[in-house]
Amino acid sequence: MKVIVIGAGVAGLGIGWRLAQQGAGVTVIERGQPGRGATWAAAGMIAAVQEKAEPSAPEEDLARRAASVWPRFAEEIEHASGRAISYRVEGGLVLAQSPSDLEALVARARTGAGEVLSPSLARRIEPRLSALIEGALWNTKDAKVDNRALGAALAAAFAGAGGSILVNEAVVRFEFRDNRILGVRTPFALHQADAYVLAAGAWSGRIEGLPPDALPPIIPVKGEMIALEAPAQDSLPGPAIGGKEIYMVTQRDRLLVGATVLRVGFDSSLTDAASEWLLGRAASLMPPLRDWTIAEQWGGLRPGTPDDRPILGPSAVDGLFIASGQFRSGILYAPAIADALSALILGKSSEIDLAAFDPQRFAGSVHR
Repeated sequence: MKVIVIGAGVAGLGIGWRLAQQGAGVTVIERGQPGRGATWAAAGMIAAVQEKAEPSAPEEDLARRAASVWPRFAEEIEHASGRAISYRVEGGLVLAQSPSDLEALVARARTGAGEVLSPSLARRIEPRLSALIEGALWNTKDAKVDNRALGAALAAAFAGAGGSILVNEAVVRFEFRDNRILGVRTPFALHQADAYVLAAGAWSGRIEGLPPDALPPIIPVKGEMIALEAPAQDSLPGPAIGGKEIYMVTQRDRLLVGATVLRVGFDSSLTDAASEWLLGRAASLMPPLRDWTIAEQWGGLRPGTPDDRPILGPSAVDGLFIASGQFRSGILYAPAIADALSALILGKSSEIDLAAFDPQRFAGSVHR
């Protein structure tokens, strides 16, 4: 079986790798460089408890399943690629700065999302936390991976399994013959396969030629982040820390702080307002951060959807599968999406139920 995957982010590479491991002939076509889009711009957190999802929501179940297989996934990637991706389980703290925040954390804890700590116990884990916090939710299972190393390692693992990657080659159009996909056209060639996977992140809805009921209604969502360098006498936090609409995670000897959420189309420009907002929120959770240095600022475009759920599965066009709309959870979901989509494409069964993420749920609606 020959498969073309459009997009070399963590989703496209993960699906392509799993397919190649099972004998499929897979070509990934990438408009830029592998792993240099939203995968590169992320923070690499792997936290099964979702920010806004209800405990019983399908995306919460997908997150838990994905988090549970991440240790094996990480080990496989490192073995196959010969590259370290620094998967670590260091826990995570979500801070409450008001009684209502604390009530919400208590409710989350009742679902098994972690343990509620008093302010004093939270400061035993991270002594620099603000004196104004009301408490914290502590989850010992929260993990992280070096997302910038992950993209390169997945590309190497995929190539090692026999996959091919075409870089700096944007798919611009699907070509049809008799209501079936004839191939995908780039500026350089027409590429043909038995099945196609659209995993182009924020650009998944921009490729021409698909009928309206098959074009995924992907919304680019801009996110800016900053990286802080600690003064010589300070250490970096161990666990991830969240609250006040931001998160902080130590990566590559710096503290990453993210991220803004703006729906401004494909504008990925950086702003002083974003860096000031991120640093201000971070310092409200950990006051000493006001004296840390902003070493880097960057932005990325995440793939959002009208209902904030991913779009995963077969489209309205035979032979076309969609893997997009992961918003802030692309790295977390990656192993589950790779397993589930590769099984679907090869006609095999999967334990992961993707019904709630059906690409055809938007049929007949206008979202643009």
